[in-house]
Order: sequence, then structure tokens, then C-alpha cells
Amino acid sequence: MPGRKHSTARSGGKATKNPKQYRALRRKGMPKARAAKITNAGKKASRKGGRRSKSR
Repeated sequence: MPGRKHSTARSGGKATKNPKQYRALRRKGMPKARAAKITNAGKKASRKGGRRSKSR
């Protein structure tokens, strides 16, 4: 298409909350789906640090 300058999918687009972080993860070689999940998880998810819940 002649009017298009770049694809929004390559830059992270509107689907990711933090496109800058998404691009950095992609540059490191991370798959698109995983980079998008990490980017959209937010700060609360990183604070948990992989701890499991006590209830079963």
C-alpha cells in the first residue's frame, strides 16, 4: 500500500500497554506472544515474583 509508512504490529501497536518495553523484549529475541504478555502484565504481576498462593 503506497500510503502506509510502517506496520503497527511491528512496533507493538495499541494492543500492548508499554510499546517501549515490548520492542526491547523483541530485540532480545523473545517471541511476540510472550513479549506481549509480559508487557501487558503490569507492575503488580512482577511484584509477586512467581510466588504460589497458599490455598489449594
